[in-house]
Amino acid sequence: MRAVEALRAYLLDLLPDPERADREEARVYARLLRDYPERGGKMLRGRLLLAVAEGFGGSQEAALPAAAALELFQNWVLIHDDIEDESEERRGRPALHRLYGVPLALNAGDALHARMWHVLVAAGYGPEVLLEFARLVEQTAYGQHLDLYWIEQGILDLTEDDYLEMVRAKTAYYTAVAPLRLGALVAEREPPAVFETAGERLGIAFQIVDDVLNLEADPAAYGKEIAGDLYEGKRTLIVLDFLRRAPREEAEKAREILLKPRAEKDPAEVAWLHRRLLESGAVDRARARAEAMAEAALAELSPHLPKPAQELLFGLVFRRA
Repeated sequence: MRAVEALRAYLLDLLPDPERADREEARVYARLLRDYPERGGKMLRGRLLLAVAEGFGGSQEAALPAAAALELFQNWVLIHDDIEDESEERRGRPALHRLYGVPLALNAGDALHARMWHVLVAAGYGPEVLLEFARLVEQTAYGQHLDLYWIEQGILDLTEDDYLEMVRAKTAYYTAVAPLRLGALVAEREPPAVFETAGERLGIAFQIVDDVLNLEADPAAYGKEIAGDLYEGKRTLIVLDFLRRAPREEAEKAREILLKPRAEKDPAEVAWLHRRLLESGAVDRARARAEAMAEAALAELSPHLPKPAQELLFGLVFRRA
């Protein structure tokens, strides 16, 4: 069985089956927990962990629980993130809280979080693996705090370094650094230092590319709301670049739009800002920055990784795997 099929099957087997529930409430609970995992996704993080583990001499059987736990992390974090951002869509369908309401969706995220730790402990992993998961949860929470705090407090006077600090914690660690390090750890090998240094830069490049796709992707392929970052007021590298370079009048208009709560944003104004970000070159500059960062990071990582892991890392950033 291919790694992606084995991982998907293993992950879904960890979750309750609605058909086996003995009452309606339990069936709904099971459907909530399975909703995001059953929507698909490429499971690149879990697959990367498996590829690294096998490249370091570990077995797929020993690495599957950690890979599944990483995918559980991804899913519960997405549920919570969608609630916090008031997102409309996830993987081409309404976000979970749009379907079931915030309380039930939030509770489902908590349940998946608990299941993540259950899987790790039941697999018998040592403290190094458990501590790595604790670190990735803490890193992601801090990065999410920065992202949300800037929006809550109406802070727009941010620098590129501010953005990089936020992304380094929120996205880069669990997207690239943790899968690389965990792959080595579950194979009972010491992760090379380059997994953290270059992996971090690769994860940052991933987020910049995601910011770009939010503004110019094919909606059918993207699976999320196009220009959702603008409705949510995200402080992306693209937005900060535009605010720094735009004529004063345009920059002020953009600030006014970004600072409005989502419910008060005029779609026509958001469309104007969307268009100006594309026309100004801010999106192109961000894409070029991400590609250069990713290529340099991949060059550093490649000597330490088997070919399948190299291909997955390329696909992670350039969305081709």
